[in-house]
Amino acid sequence: MKIHCSCLSRFVCQGIAGGGVIALACLIGPGAQAQTLGSLVQVAGGDPFSSCTADQVHAQESAFGSVLFPATSIEPWVAVDPTDPSRLLAGHQQDRWSNGGSRGLVGVVSTNGGSTWTNTIPSGVTDCTGGKFRRASDPWVDFAQDGTAFFFSLVLDPAKPTTPFGARNSGMLVSRSADHGATWQPPVTLIRSNSPHVLNDKNSLTADPTANKYVYAVWDQLSVFPQTKEGAQLLAQNDGVLIAQQLRNAAASAAGGAPVFKFNYTGPSFFSRSTDNGVTWSTAAPIYQPGTNAQTIDNMVRVLPDGTLLDFFTAINVTPATGLSIGYIKSVDKGGHWSAPTFTNDIYEAGNGVVTPDSGKPVRDAAILYSAAVNPVSGAIYLTWQDDRFSSATCTTPTGWIPIEGIVFSESDDGGASWSTPVMINQTPANGTNPCRQQAFIPAVVASGDGSTIVVTYYDFRNDTNTPAGFEGTDYFAVFCSTATACKNAANWGNERKLTDASFNILDAPFAEGHFLGDYMGLAASGAKTVHPVFGVATSANVTGEFTRTITLP
Repeated sequence: MKIHCSCLSRFVCQGIAGGGVIALACLIGPGAQAQTLGSLVQVAGGDPFSSCTADQVHAQESAFGSVLFPATSIEPWVAVDPTDPSRLLAGHQQDRWSNGGSRGLVGVVSTNGGSTWTNTIPSGVTDCTGGKFRRASDPWVDFAQDGTAFFFSLVLDPAKPTTPFGARNSGMLVSRSADHGATWQPPVTLIRSNSPHVLNDKNSLTADPTANKYVYAVWDQLSVFPQTKEGAQLLAQNDGVLIAQQLRNAAASAAGGAPVFKFNYTGPSFFSRSTDNGVTWSTAAPIYQPGTNAQTIDNMVRVLPDGTLLDFFTAINVTPATGLSIGYIKSVDKGGHWSAPTFTNDIYEAGNGVVTPDSGKPVRDAAILYSAAVNPVSGAIYLTWQDDRFSSATCTTPTGWIPIEGIVFSESDDGGASWSTPVMINQTPANGTNPCRQQAFIPAVVASGDGSTIVVTYYDFRNDTNTPAGFEGTDYFAVFCSTATACKNAANWGNERKLTDASFNILDAPFAEGHFLGDYMGLAASGAKTVHPVFGVATSANVTGEFTRTITLP
């Protein structure tokens, strides 16, 4: 009898010897019923900014040492219209720069469940869309319960890292659409900081699924003090994730010794809300202060079925165990007041991140970030992130060895009061020939609309053969757990599905302090049994596209 272990998690397959037992396990085991995959569809193609001259590309290249990657679509986010589950809205960075941001953010909308897509670009954001900023990053989209659409943009002007002028202009803009994302009103400015010592970064927006007209915007604001040239030069990198990694690594190396930097810093969580579906917004203000030489990043509001808000974030240099943890603050009055922080899980991350499996080149991954979702039926909360605590092998690089990154999962069934012990859930097989092919990165998590299934997506290198030499194969996967089982048990995750049709070469992804597909990928539930992942693929040298394929759950 032929054994089909693909219907089981690798943990169940290992150690099962009898064919009859395997047949039974495939019938009743985790993820046993097959999901149906739609065709692979490219979400965005071409370059809508190819004729733009307003942002003076050549002047930026000369002044800032920047490298532009035209025709790249980077870092997608996706949302589903509650009034019409066949209407999807995605946002991404268009034409990424090597040293932070892109020429602008592009929206794409589908009215047929992701089969075809049309550009819908918010105006008034960057120079290339009639705005006043050179660059934009961190696209985030969402729908209110009545179908009002929102597009949240981080905007900035770059600066020379060799001068004390830093990211002298950064801000947060929200665009609003009253026709489900077809057209956009002029953006509202939530905050604008005109200082070389301040960088607003890593934003997200959540339309309250329990109370129409309430919309929540969060981000971190990194600031350095006293106002030194060194501090301004740090922020002049224009990329909050890279800066946060440097600050975290510096704190670890300075433990017990002299400080690495000649300045202090802090990075509180900032918040603004709208109570009229984005027409007006409250004055932006900090809602959590992590203290001196500590910061938050990746702030993200999740709403429980009873209307409670949880603002999750990665806390850096706040908790003692690893210096890197996932925390949250709680509001029971729609953001009017917030609780003290609760820290849910430490992130075990040695600071090395992921590398390409053969040449050992750095990959821009999600090593200090996470993904969070709420079950819309039970209210259970799900977290997934990269973690190296389960590594039993090491990846050898040109500069030494690093632990293997995996994808871990933890859940809370009591509103965040307690959390399950993290378990590794990626199904990447062991590779004795090249352990670097076991690395998994950039996870996303969502619960199905009926609350019956949890879906997690991620990249890994399992199919890489380095054939031809210089082709370092990468694929995107989804793994599933039925909430009728204990998803806190790794053995209950299974039936992994490959979402890419063919492996792509990660070395083709643009290099922005690492080969870069995005700090996050989109994943959204539609209706009761449909899930839409939106993810990046390198399609040729220095060119990436965004793709999707519908997953229909059993």
